[in-house]
Formats: sequence, structure tokens, C-alpha cells
Amino acid sequence: MKRIFSLVLISSLLVIPTTHAASKKISVKALKLVTTISNKDDVAGVVVAGTIVIVFGTVLDRSFARAIDINGQELWSIALDPNSASIATAGAVDSAGNIWIAGSTSLLRPKPTSSATATSLNPDAVLDSPARFNPDLNAIALWKIPAGSSLPTLYSAEQAAPVLITSLAPDQSGISMVGIAQAAKGSSGFVISANSAGEFGKPLLIGKASTTLDAVVRHSDGTVTVTGASGESLGRKKLAGVIDGVIIKISKTNTILSVVRSSAPKAKRNWSSATPKLLLAGEVVTRSKTESAVTKFSSTYTPLWTYRFLSTGRVFTLGSTYALFSSTGAIKQLANWLPKKPQSILLSFDSKGAIVAAYIPPGDQREVIGLISSKELGILALISDAERISIFTLA
Repeated sequence: MKRIFSLVLISSLLVIPTTHAASKKISVKALKLVTTISNKDDVAGVVVAGTIVIVFGTVLDRSFARAIDINGQELWSIALDPNSASIATAGAVDSAGNIWIAGSTSLLRPKPTSSATATSLNPDAVLDSPARFNPDLNAIALWKIPAGSSLPTLYSAEQAAPVLITSLAPDQSGISMVGIAQAAKGSSGFVISANSAGEFGKPLLIGKASTTLDAVVRHSDGTVTVTGASGESLGRKKLAGVIDGVIIKISKTNTILSVVRSSAPKAKRNWSSATPKLLLAGEVVTRSKTESAVTKFSSTYTPLWTYRFLSTGRVFTLGSTYALFSSTGAIKQLANWLPKKPQSILLSFDSKGAIVAAYIPPGDQREVIGLISSKELGILALISDAERISIFTLA
């Protein structure tokens, strides 16, 4: 269960391409396999804390997390919310090594009491079921697993409608989460923050019918950048394409400061990945062509350089220099690169946006599921096939 709602919004923001100087074509290198893990559970994501990889997701209606070492040996496996239905959909590790996993849970609430004047018949003296019931996934769930521990603490906040959390970003001041909130006519983008003690602020809803948020970045001045897609007007910025990619800046008092959106007509676009360095990526669909857009932005959301690559599926960015996606066409900077079927590839860029290296996994791993890093393990690319998730690093 990786999604509650069925809303496909694929897009990316139109920017002016940077011209890159011609240079010698780059040879593609092989990624080095670290380990593999089973892909039979519904894995939503993977994070890394030191030398430990933590996989999280949902089996049936129960969220889980499990830790493995670099040899693929399981260190621990836990139910995040053993007493209620729940899903785990996003995760991150803070600078202290604490693991944060977000999702949704069902808060148990007292059953409605019967009227004071009503008298119920119970001739067989059958005991009532517990005076609690399980409603929808109506609450934000935020689990903290302290560094060096496998004991999660659950923080929750009930919402007016079901919410799907898609991304979270922790820092020393707190945690910001974004996602999709169910609305009367479709979906709204959802933003909420919490402090390190699990105390939630007031949620901010963006849009009323056709908006999703997929990535969040916290800044040192207390502001937040959120990215995603929208098929409606936002912040007095009207819809230009079928669906526009959006970049939204939010103040530390939880108000919208600015909205930047794409401007190409007849396009479906989205910014689904964003880093603290504002390296953004997302899908672009124009007629029958699907591409991954990768763009480096300035702090004022001015595009510094950009690429589009023929592709399929998701695209991930890391820092200011890496992008991982499934390529379906030639990349002119690479030597002998013309895949006949989708091929996962990791590209590295320099500070000016030139492609300086390219890496691919051995075998037939096609679906990219994550791009993460740690000081101990370096850059990790997570790529899956039908049976397993493979974790690769740079050779």
C-alpha cells in the first residue's frame, strides 16, 4: 500500500536550458553491489544511519521497519504501530542519527454512547466489545527510533480527512512533512511541522481539487520549500499546462510566500524530488514523450542549469551533484549509450552542471527506488527487480 489516493500527477517546471560545452564523451562505469534484500514486502522507502540500512513500509494494514547491515543480515524487525492499522510512507535520518518515519494511523476513539433513556436487552449477559472502534487512517503518524535503538515512539495528530505523507525533512529545530490531503473535489497539498518532542503545528492546505506535494526542504532561516504538482490556480498563479510543476516557499509562520510554476501548455509536469541544495527533478510528459527533468536552482528559484532525459518512472536527486533514473534513450554526453529497454543510470554533475560521470548496475534492475548517502557508506543507489532490492555504491 504505497498510496491511499489514485492521483497521477506527472510534470516538471519549464526552465531555460543551459548550454554545456562540447567535451569528450564519458564512458559508463559499473556500480558496485553492496547487498540485496527481499522485495516481497511492500517497501515504501529506505534510509541509512551510519552503516545500517533501514527499510520501512506496510504489510497488509500494519507498518513495519527493519534494519540490515551491509552484508544483508537482519539486525532487527519491528511493527511500528502494532495496535492499530497504519501505513509507513516516508522516512529520513537526522544529524544525530535518529530515524524518523512518517505515515498514517487509525486513532482508536470511544464508541458513541447510546441514549440515556434507551434500555438495551441482554438476556444472555453477553459482554460488550471494548468501547473503542477503529476509524479510517485519519491521523498523521510520526515514529521516532532513537539512534542505536529499535524502540519506536509514536507521535500522532488527528486530521479532518485522510492524509498521505510523501516526504519529510528533519533538522535540529524540528520536522516538516508534506503530502496529499483528501478534499471534497479531489486533493489538496498538505504541509505540517512538528518539534522534536512530537508536538504538531497547524496544518497548511494548498489548493482545493488538484494539488499534490512530493518533497520538502527546511532552511536555516525557518522557511520551507515544498515541491509537487498542481492542476489548479495557486497564489494567484494560473494553470498553464495540463498539470504544472510547482515550487512553493512557506514562511516560518506557515504562510505562502511565493509560488513558482511551469508555463508550458499541454504538458503534465511535476517536481517530485528536491534536495537542500535545491537540485530538483521530476517527470515531464508531453504528448507521447516522457522525460526526466533535472534542474539546479538558486536560493531565489532561478534555474542555473537543466537537463531533460528520455526516461520512465521516478527520478531522484542527491546533494547538488547526483540524479538517478531509468533511461530510455540516448544521452549525448555518454559514449555508446542507447538503451533498447529501460536502464537505471546514476549521473554525476559538476558545479557548473556538466555531466562528469555515469554509473549503471549490472543485471536487469530497472526500477529506481531511492538515492541516499552516509559518511560511512557513501552514495547508495537503490534499484529493484521483481524479487529483490539491490543496494549499490560507486565503484
